Amino acid sequence: MNLSSHSPFSSKASQLLSWGHWFTFANIGLVLAITLSYLAADKAPTTLLGWLYMLVTWLSHTSFITFCVFVLSIFPLSLIFPYPRHIRGMAACIATLGITVLGVDAFVYFQLGYHLNLQALPEILSLFWKTISSSPAVNSLIVLAMIAAILGFELIVGNHAWRHLERLKSYSFPKVASTILVTCFASSHIMHIWADANSYFDITMQDNVLPLSYPTTAKTLLARHELLDMQEYNQARSLNVGPNEVNYHPPASLTSCPAQDAPVNLSIVKTLSEQTESQLVQLGWHGSEQLLAPTLSEDFRFNLLYGLPAYYKQSLMESKAPPVWSNRLSLSVSGLPKFDYINTVENADVRVSYSDQSPLITEQTPPTILIVEPNSSDIVTTTRFYTNIPAFSGHTGLIQVSDVMTTIASEHFQCSTLATASMLGNNVATDTLNEGVNYSRGVLVAYKKDRITLIAQDGSYKQISAKEGFTLDQKLDVPFLIQSIKRLKQFNQTPAVK
Repeated sequence: MNLSSHSPFSSKASQLLSWGHWFTFANIGLVLAITLSYLAADKAPTTLLGWLYMLVTWLSHTSFITFCVFVLSIFPLSLIFPYPRHIRGMAACIATLGITVLGVDAFVYFQLGYHLNLQALPEILSLFWKTISSSPAVNSLIVLAMIAAILGFELIVGNHAWRHLERLKSYSFPKVASTILVTCFASSHIMHIWADANSYFDITMQDNVLPLSYPTTAKTLLARHELLDMQEYNQARSLNVGPNEVNYHPPASLTSCPAQDAPVNLSIVKTLSEQTESQLVQLGWHGSEQLLAPTLSEDFRFNLLYGLPAYYKQSLMESKAPPVWSNRLSLSVSGLPKFDYINTVENADVRVSYSDQSPLITEQTPPTILIVEPNSSDIVTTTRFYTNIPAFSGHTGLIQVSDVMTTIASEHFQCSTLATASMLGNNVATDTLNEGVNYSRGVLVAYKKDRITLIAQDGSYKQISAKEGFTLDQKLDVPFLIQSIKRLKQFNQTPAVK
């Protein structure tokens, strides 16, 4: 085949390649505008260097991804099938598809905090369904209009660039822009290498913000959500970030609960005798060894009383604030000296007590939950509990201590709105995801089915099996952890909305 500079094939291919560069430049501008939503979705950097890195990464990474799409799609098509009209149409369709996928990814990231991925497919599909179903006609029309607008933009840009190609070739803009983008690309990688080596978290916490960028590590994930102890992590001392203040923001108002005749006893026991356990089984009580609990007794008891992770413990206990839910369901506490500030109410709806010995159990025992206080050197462990409350009987998987009070309020007292507004546990009678989050001794504890993930303040982490206790050698499920952190900090951001 004759590919000399004078051949029609070579001339068309050369023109299409030149046109393709201008077409790509126009799409870089559109992509840069869309990717601003990623930057808006996260906390802004706190240092000048962090802002500079964000700027150069946004310019270079976005441009690089857009150019790669051109090289892998439109460029080979221009060589194989050099027919201008057809190429412009195909390029417009390819670009529309790419921009639409980017827009969907940006929407998912803004709403959920992570990019499109197979691990989080159920959550992503649920988000789409909720968005569309809230107003099917209007939202569907908006989506179709946006796709049509993108396609129109691509067709207009493509045709304009082709018709004015000779005039565009005389511009020096591409050389200047290319130099700037290449410089930004090199600078961003050099800055990231330095930041990673020196644990400069104002830069590394931006990992995985833009699509197809650096993967998130445990350290950067905690730093990004303000759960990393900079003082404990020695290499990060140059970043002057003090401990983050945690405040519990209660809901503005609480729903009233219907009157209840049957109070609930929550009995924490140091141990249960074999005779008592045998008696509980004979009486038909539901028993399980899958109650995930912090081994620090104060954290364990706080989880049980407040229905909250110990992330909020210091704030609430220092201010001697009783559980918010106790404004609607009365509470009495005995045998727990550190919680003496909670006023004891006679004939309370919920009675929490501690005893060294097994209580007396009969067929006439009122609604009761017996929990064996955990005893282990680990951060968290599973412990036994027994109950004659029907709401717990259908659940056989892992639950955590804060789920106990949440389930009691939701099911036994029919106060699900109160539980949702003031607690962070699951209602084990209705929730089917079997996942949760806690925080004890500075360690983030997130579980999903049988897998427990522990991330310490220095960024180290391990994953273990809840039932067997052995270490799991698996990658971090970053989308799930982001969801867990957001849930953990739910009451620390803004007052909960009723």
